Parts: sequence; structure tokens; C-alpha cells
Amino acid sequence: MASDPDLETAAVSLRRQLADHLEKGGWLRSPEWRAAVENVPRHVFIPRFYRESDAPGVTTWEPVTPATAGHAEWLRLVYTDETWMTQFDGRDIDWTDPHPVSNTTPTSSSTLPSLVARMLEDLDVHEGMTVLEIGTGTGYSTALMCHRLGSESVTSIETDEKVARRAHEALAQCGYAPHLVVGDGRVGHPDGAPYDRLIATCGFRTIPPAWLQQVLPGGIILTTLRGWMRSLGLVKLIVTGGSASGWFSEDDPSFMIARQQDAPESLGMIPGPDDGTTRKATYGPGVLTSSGPGFMAQLAVPDARFFSMPVDGGPVSTFVLDGVTDSFAVLAPTDSGWQVRQGGPRRLWDAVETAVATWEEYGSPGSAAFGVTVSRDAQVVWLGNPNGPQWPLPS
Repeated sequence: MASDPDLETAAVSLRRQLADHLEKGGWLRSPEWRAAVENVPRHVFIPRFYRESDAPGVTTWEPVTPATAGHAEWLRLVYTDETWMTQFDGRDIDWTDPHPVSNTTPTSSSTLPSLVARMLEDLDVHEGMTVLEIGTGTGYSTALMCHRLGSESVTSIETDEKVARRAHEALAQCGYAPHLVVGDGRVGHPDGAPYDRLIATCGFRTIPPAWLQQVLPGGIILTTLRGWMRSLGLVKLIVTGGSASGWFSEDDPSFMIARQQDAPESLGMIPGPDDGTTRKATYGPGVLTSSGPGFMAQLAVPDARFFSMPVDGGPVSTFVLDGVTDSFAVLAPTDSGWQVRQGGPRRLWDAVETAVATWEEYGSPGSAAFGVTVSRDAQVVWLGNPNGPQWPLPS
């Protein structure tokens, strides 16, 4: 077993290696944030975690602690550019006797450092600025901001009281004392407003109106927009007094959705075999899982979810269900392609196909061609420019 001085010496070296990796990858671009990565001990914030097993079959997560992996391997893993899970299904883990887990949903994690560094760089902070963080999690990114700006400039909100308590202890152990709040990130923290910057490390279906009120004009909101089917992506908004607008990033970092905006347990009513009207489908269910068309499908039917299963012992059909309006679309294979059966107040597959056709008409662009405008009255995603094709975000 490594002694504490040996562990700290090894950690210093590993942090330097991590900073080198992040800088070479283009995620770490400034000496100030590099200094934060080199100084903040990530191992204090994730003393134990779960990683995904590579065993075939159902997804299984296996525990990693100094005892299970050995101190050297545990520390090496802590400082790799990976996301490590720290909670499942909103319940605390019994670390006195940890076991592999499966059939479970991660609800808290330590995000991969390259994404953390890239978002912090995109936040474009300067000395003297104040930041509101939505989603404290382990507290690691909070600590990086404290190192960069000073604890007094950082406010962080966590919805889970036990997660917040562990983050508070880890931050205190490292000498940081930001203002930590347990609550609903959608309402922000008006007592500390106004803020120069707001960064969210969980996904939201829409931009909470309170954020617009609490971020100064000219300030930045950096968050992930996502739906119940998939993530839309990271968006950087500039606030202009009661409204904000900005662009999606090139790639699609996917954060867990904020718990207050998670999908309801019920998918909605499964239609009967004779419900709805049938037509030939222009696109099959593959558009739901491919990158660009999947982005468009999420915009087109924001309250829908989908799953596939055999019907009456026949071929696999894909069900798209809208639990808000009880609308549905069922896609089934035919000899010449796909057919769709739709019913309810919204023609879900009509909306999906129209959105995908628009995307193709504009040259099948990446997410960076899309922007967002948010006001008190409406929130829309647009293609090309604010006067281009638009899709409302869910109310």
C-alpha cells in the first residue's frame, strides 16, 4: 500500500500528464486553466467510483476503489480522461461491500476531464467574474473554478443533498469554500445574482427563465440542451437583457438530464393493432438513432420516446409514443421499405419526416449550423439564422 506522501507525489505527476493530454487535444488552451488542472486533486473528489465492465451481455458496472484495484491502478484511472459513475438510480452506494451492478441508471458522475476543460475554456471567464454552476456533482469542476477565480466568486447548486454533502467535504479538504446550495437548478440562486457566467453540467429540455434574470446582460449561459430521446448538444448563449441567443457546438457532449426534467415513467398508451391510419414511410426508424436525423427527430417530436419489439410474433416494429398528447407512430417493415401507422392529435412521423427533409434540403449540416433564441415568450432552435427554419423547444 502506498503511503500518503507517495500517493501525493504520484498524483502530482499524473495531473501533469493529464494536463499535457488535455492541452495536446486542444481542450485546455490557457495557462490559468492548466494551472487549475495541475493543482486540483481529482482523487479527493472520486475516492471510489464505478466503471463499465467490458463483459458481453447486459451493461454492468464494476466498483473501483484502492482496495479492489490497488492504489496505483485506482490512482491511474482517476487521472485518465474518462467519466466515472458515482451514483445509480438516485441512491447512495454501500461502499462497505461494493458489488457490480446492472439494470440500473447512472444519476451522478465525474465527467471526463476533456469535456470539463473544454466547457470551462468556452465560459471565457476573467478575474473578478462570478459564476453560477448548475450541478455540483462530485465538486471537481467546482474546485477548478475556485482555483481559477477564488471560492468567493463561485456558487454551485446540487439537487441531491447527499451528493452535495460529499462535494462540500471534498472541497473543504482541498481548501475551497464556494457558496454551495441544495436545490432545484432551474430556479438558480437569486440571492447571489447577478452572475457574469452560468454553466450547467446536466442537460435541460429548455432554458429556465430564471437564468435569464440572474445572468448579467452580455453574460454567458453554457448548457446542454437535451430531450427524452437524445441530447441535442452543447449551446453557448449570450444574454441580452431578458433574452439570449447563441449557437450549438460542433460535437454532442451528452449529460444526464436534470432530475426535475426527466421523462415520466410511463411511455404512453401502446396503440391497438387497428388504431390509426397507415401510409408508406419515406424514412425508416434508423433516423431516430443516426446523428443528424436523430437531432432533427428530437426537435420535431420533443415529448416522444421510442422502443422496438416484435408484434404478434412477427417482425420487429418501432413504436414512437408521445405521452403528453397520447399520439403514436408505429413503423413496420414491408417488402419494399417501411410503413407507418399514426394516430392521436399529432402526426408524429409526419413531423419527423418533414424535419429530416428540411435538414437534407439544407445540405445535411452538423449541429454547429443550428442556433437557439430564448425569450420570456418563446424558445426556438433555428437552422442557419434566426429567420431560418425553426422548431420550438418544449414548454
